[in-house]
Amino acid sequence: MVEQKRKSSPVVPANKSQNQQQADSNALTAGTAVALVKRTKTEIEDVTSGISEIMRTRPKRTSGLQAPIMHLTGHSREITSCRFSPSGEHVASGSADAKVFLWNTYGECANYGVLQGHKSGVLEVQWMPGGERLVTASADKTVAIWDAQTGERLRRGKRHTAAVNSCCPLSWGTGDDNLFASASDDGTAYVWDARERHPVAELDNSSVPLTSVVAAPSGNTVYTGCLDNNITAWDIRTLAPVHVLRGHSDTVMGLAISPKTGNYLLSTSLDSSVRLWDLRPYCRTANRCERVFTGAPHGFEKNLIRPAFNCDESMAASGSVDRTLTVWNMRTGEIKYKLPGHKGCVTQADFHPKEPIVLSGSIDKTMFLGEI
Repeated sequence: MVEQKRKSSPVVPANKSQNQQQADSNALTAGTAVALVKRTKTEIEDVTSGISEIMRTRPKRTSGLQAPIMHLTGHSREITSCRFSPSGEHVASGSADAKVFLWNTYGECANYGVLQGHKSGVLEVQWMPGGERLVTASADKTVAIWDAQTGERLRRGKRHTAAVNSCCPLSWGTGDDNLFASASDDGTAYVWDARERHPVAELDNSSVPLTSVVAAPSGNTVYTGCLDNNITAWDIRTLAPVHVLRGHSDTVMGLAISPKTGNYLLSTSLDSSVRLWDLRPYCRTANRCERVFTGAPHGFEKNLIRPAFNCDESMAASGSVDRTLTVWNMRTGEIKYKLPGHKGCVTQADFHPKEPIVLSGSIDKTMFLGEI
């Protein structure tokens, strides 16, 4: 729901006559004090021309949002994850209040749906490729898939023995709405099929807690972030690790894969760096680390902070403990935007799939939609 400021009523001194009060009441607008001075015709023309000039020179709008910045509130606890739907028409947000809210992107950003069923906080929410289903990971040790249109929970996976930190669609490049993966503090990542009761594959990481999981567009490779500071690539066909990305000096807290080509991976870490990894078979760097972005620090709270690519892979974004959303030029590593507004750590960044709109969620229980 869009936050609106409450208008205050004008205060009228008690010693005024009734006629004076009525006149003042007609002259005042709600919440605004206006001096009762009669303007000359020349002054009125000057004011009108000034307003017209401002209207002509104001920055051009770049999106279909109702306003350049929309503030969404409603969750009763911190927001842990938020994502645009594949069409960009909707937003899903997950929170420590154990609920998933569904919002319209445009108009007044109405909160049109609530998904309930988890017994503990929702740690990540992801749209499935078709845009009609959602998958959620929760601290209640379960992962669930939902019908986003009816709000019905279609399947709940209960194989994990600890909090499930992350989930992702497995074959978003092929449009399969049934396959997804999950990663947990129990050190395992499972591959699930919504048509099956039990997981169809297991990736064992030697009981080292997993913090994040993403899949390549083909669905043949899954990447997991871990407490050992590394990112492991797994071949789903053989269930064996293919290679390990090393470079972070502290726990990996979030992953994102480039949406257009699938050639790049973003990772955030408690070492306060965001790294760009080259996933192509032949890359020019030995350790595959293409670039290190700085300016988005982590803090003692150790929140899961998840980064994002924009749709054409020209920009990367991440939240941080300094309560801002940082957007970088992916090619040069320069900071393009440092977006303030939140009152707590920003835990999630996401880009609209079609328009220059960025989404952020925070532990301050709110989200911002802003055009850039």
